[in-house]
Amino acid sequence: MTARRFLPRRRLLLGAAGAIAAASLGAGAFRTLARARGLAARTRAGLAFGTTVSLTVAAAEALEADAALTEAFRALRAVEAAASLFRADSALSRLNRDGVLERPDPLLLALLRFALDLAAETGGAFDPTVQPLWTLWAEAAARDGRPDAAALRETLARVGWARVHVAEDAIRLPAGMGLTLNGIVQGFAADRVMAVLEARGIADAFVDTGEFGARGAHPDGVPWRLGIADPREPARIREVIAPFSGFAATSGDYATSFSPDRADHHIFDPATGRSPRGLASVTVTAPTGLLADGLSTAAMVLGEARGRDLVARHPGCAMRVVAKA
Repeated sequence: MTARRFLPRRRLLLGAAGAIAAASLGAGAFRTLARARGLAARTRAGLAFGTTVSLTVAAAEALEADAALTEAFRALRAVEAAASLFRADSALSRLNRDGVLERPDPLLLALLRFALDLAAETGGAFDPTVQPLWTLWAEAAARDGRPDAAALRETLARVGWARVHVAEDAIRLPAGMGLTLNGIVQGFAADRVMAVLEARGIADAFVDTGEFGARGAHPDGVPWRLGIADPREPARIREVIAPFSGFAATSGDYATSFSPDRADHHIFDPATGRSPRGLASVTVTAPTGLLADGLSTAAMVLGEARGRDLVARHPGCAMRVVAKA
C-alpha cells in the first residue's frame, strides 16, 4: 500500500441519480423548472467538514432564497466551529488539545450528550472516544503497516466513553483521551441547516452536508429521490430511495481505508480497536440527520442483525445494508 496522509473524516458517499437531486441539474435547467412552478431556485456550495457541501432551495422570490441560504451556511459554520476536527480552533479541537473546555459551546454539548447516550444504548459500540485509534491506524498506514498488538492495547486503554465528564460549565477528558464526533456531526449539521430553512418558510429544499436531508419537492414538482452509492463502485448508484424526505446517512468501509482490501478503515469497534468486518455499508433513514448518522455508524459496528434491532427501536427509522463482498 502506498503511504499517504489520512484525514480524520467520515465522508458520506450517497449520490444523486440522474435528475434525483437538484445539484445534478445544470443551474439553468434547475431555474427553468422552478420558474414553471412560480419559484426562484438557488443552489450554493462550499467546503465544510473536509468535503464539499451543497444546499438547494426554491422560494417565491430570489432574494428570499438567497437570504435563506446565507443564514443556512451561517448555521453550518457554527456547527463547524463547535465540533469540526478540520478546524484547529474549533471547540472540539481545543478540548482534545487541552483536555478541558470551560463554558463549552452549546452545540458541542448537544452533540456530545447525544453521543454518550448512544454509547450507553449500544453498549459502547458507538463511542466518541475512539479518536486515539484513528491516530494510531493513520500513522501505521502511513508507514505501510498495521499497529502491533502492544500499541493497540495501549491505545485501547485510552478509549472509554464512560470516563468523559460533561457538565454545563466544563467538559473534561482523562489524560491521553481524544474525542471525535465525525460519526454524527454532518447529520447534526443537516438538521441545523434544515431548521433554518424551515424557519425561513422554505418549503422545497435539498441539503447535502455529507449527509442528506430533503423537504418538499423537486423544482419540477415531483418528489425528491436519493441514490445510494455502491460501496465497491462509489460512482455507481446501487439503490434509489423514492420518494425521499427527511434525512439519510451512510457509513461505509470505502470512504477512508487503511488497507487495499478495506478490511481496515475509519470505523472502529471500540472493543477490539479494529474495524468491523461484516458490512461494507449501512444507510439509515430517520426523522433527524443526527439520528440517521449515529445509527448508521453504530450499526456498522454491531453488524446487520444487532444493527437492525437497534434501528427498529427508533420510530420512523429504516436501515439498508450491503454485506462485505
